[in-house]
Amino acid sequence: MADASPTGPETGRIVELRVHGVSGAAADQVLDRPHVHQVAGDRSGGFYRPRPGYPDSTGTDGVTLEAYRWSDLPSGTAVRTLSLVFLLPFMLCNVALWMRPANDSAKHAVVALGRVLALTLTMLYVLTIVGVAVDLVAWRCMGTPSCLDGRNWLSWLGGRSPGVRLGVLALVPVAAIGIVWRLSARPSHSFDAFRTGAVQETSVSQLSAVGQWDGAPVVGRLRSVHVAAAFATLDGSLLAAWDSENSSWVRVALAVATGIVLLACLVLLTQVSGMDRTSFVPGLEGVTRGLRTIACGLTILVIAYTLASGEPWPHSQMLPGYSATVAWLFVSQTFLLVILAATVLWARGGARRADGQRLPRLRALGAPVFVTVAAGLAVAFSAELVYRVADVLDRDGRHTDRFAFGPPLAYKWAIFGFFLAVAAAVLVGVLVTVATRASRWRAARAIVAADYPDAPPEAATRLRRVEQAVARARFTERVEPLAVVYAAFAAIGLATSLLGLLQLYPGDLFQAYLGVPDSFVNFLIGAGNYAIAAILIGLVIGGIFAYRTAGFRRYVGVLWDLGTFWPRGAHPFAPPCYAERAVPELTKRITYLVDQGEAVLLAGHSHGSVLLAATLLQLPQRVTDRVALLTYGSPLSRLYSRLFPTYVDTSTLEDIGERVGWRWVNLWRDTDPIGGWIFAPHRPGDTATPAGPEAAVDRRSTDPQGVVPPPSDSVPPPILAHLPCESQEEFTQAVRDLAARLRAERRTGG
Repeated sequence: MADASPTGPETGRIVELRVHGVSGAAADQVLDRPHVHQVAGDRSGGFYRPRPGYPDSTGTDGVTLEAYRWSDLPSGTAVRTLSLVFLLPFMLCNVALWMRPANDSAKHAVVALGRVLALTLTMLYVLTIVGVAVDLVAWRCMGTPSCLDGRNWLSWLGGRSPGVRLGVLALVPVAAIGIVWRLSARPSHSFDAFRTGAVQETSVSQLSAVGQWDGAPVVGRLRSVHVAAAFATLDGSLLAAWDSENSSWVRVALAVATGIVLLACLVLLTQVSGMDRTSFVPGLEGVTRGLRTIACGLTILVIAYTLASGEPWPHSQMLPGYSATVAWLFVSQTFLLVILAATVLWARGGARRADGQRLPRLRALGAPVFVTVAAGLAVAFSAELVYRVADVLDRDGRHTDRFAFGPPLAYKWAIFGFFLAVAAAVLVGVLVTVATRASRWRAARAIVAADYPDAPPEAATRLRRVEQAVARARFTERVEPLAVVYAAFAAIGLATSLLGLLQLYPGDLFQAYLGVPDSFVNFLIGAGNYAIAAILIGLVIGGIFAYRTAGFRRYVGVLWDLGTFWPRGAHPFAPPCYAERAVPELTKRITYLVDQGEAVLLAGHSHGSVLLAATLLQLPQRVTDRVALLTYGSPLSRLYSRLFPTYVDTSTLEDIGERVGWRWVNLWRDTDPIGGWIFAPHRPGDTATPAGPEAAVDRRSTDPQGVVPPPSDSVPPPILAHLPCESQEEFTQAVRDLAARLRAERRTGG
């Protein structure tokens, strides 16, 4: 597509390149111009400019307007958006890997533990499908004549031997493994043209690695290991169903081979330096792919042996070994989570920020908290699926035996723990809200009073709404306890799965030792089931509306865009990283514009500012000397420095400022719950301000612009909160100031 950049004698122009946030606005909205055309890129990620010849086609002081629209990269189609819902546990586990503390000595341990925990999620995924297809359908329903009545789609296998039933229905988890295998491999092809062949000049900040390294080799190795472990999990479930007293050498050999495959997967995941190589290594690729091939062949042998073996099967209402396998997996996850939390706390130690203040709690526990949330959601989703299928099979409720169609006890304890975790988080949320309400409202009233000292009495209602917006926005800093409490109770819920191995029911235990009626405990378990179902339905609806409605996407898009910004370093089945395309694409475009003799003013809103930060850290000095930066609604300091201390900290932000010669303005509002200041809050009454050039970066914007209707309108100005501000005077003035500096430094050769 032809580019509209000048190549003739007209030089010295400034291009204002705007990068939108998670709202996914169209290019004409980002540019605030009705007529735009694409000058580079494609439909998923493209650069747009106002059409020449139309009125008002330039920006402030004659700058050339350009917009980069990337919103279709993380969730461009309905299928991809909905896949984020079902891959949410994998995505959260992957994000947790990037939350490690800024301590290189613990990097290997945190990454290894994170990847092993990610592998347990894949194993749980397979065990869930095995529980539905092999345990509930093949073993229990097809072995019960009353369950087959009126179900012609099942009765055709009803009279077959257990081996035939298990072997045929084992194809369902095989297909499930194939689906995630295919989904994890297919999306990466759209990014192939944006691979960075060689490492460019970068800063020492680790944020510069995002979008620069080629993640295909790492993801390919992780994918091979996870696929091998998935097939080995299926093999182990089938082999464990035989009576151990009637062993054959063939089954023993298959079991040993399955154990070796699983052990090899664990060993490979702990080899962090080898697995993280960003180039293809023939020997390493051969090992991982060979392991995957062996696992696939082993599964074929196990299924064939299951179909053909004439060995006697044990008499059991539940698939032998399945309940114990699920329980031990939950216990293993709990054990790994405890080790991960201890490792992170040790690595953090007494670390402090550059200003001497202690690190926020969530910065210390971000990795274990997010992994625990991922594991808790995976267990909850798994239990809900098994429960719902069991209810469908036991349609008439005639089976009163607890084991007839009931899920494994580990799932009962997991759902009970999930309900307690959610209830505890809600309770703590209410307590934190009530406990901090007075201080938040007191601060909000002080801010509003300072911003509107001459407000007339009739503006009292409007002032109250502004105070409410400010008070709610300040709740962001109080979210950490909620996440920590939920993660702690979710981990306890996983640990209680050990009681399932002892055949202890939640209702029986609580009634015997605490006097809580068995019926009440069962009611809580049922409530947990409905809560999980509501969460699943809400996520699906959110995914649909996030794709179809740009306004709604502003609220749920934060999760999607945050999760898919980071490369797949832990779980290969997580959604693909769009930064692997967006950052190199921005880097190439900015470099091209500078090489054409133009200066570039980068303007990033919300998550767009994060993309620009990662891009600036990759640009060579000859390019950054001609670049200025304008951020607004930026979460770089307020959220990213808390969640990702290794990649975004004070030194990283200072490095960005130095690279652009401190031609950086950051606009923020007190009503914004996501974006904020970069170096200091500058709130009314704050006395601590940074020294040096960073003191001039942050500019606080009054929001709203007024609390009474202007003479030209019948309603007061809206409260914008996290919305973009390209049409406001503060934005125009910031562009004017930065453009003037670019022009002045060009004239002086600075």
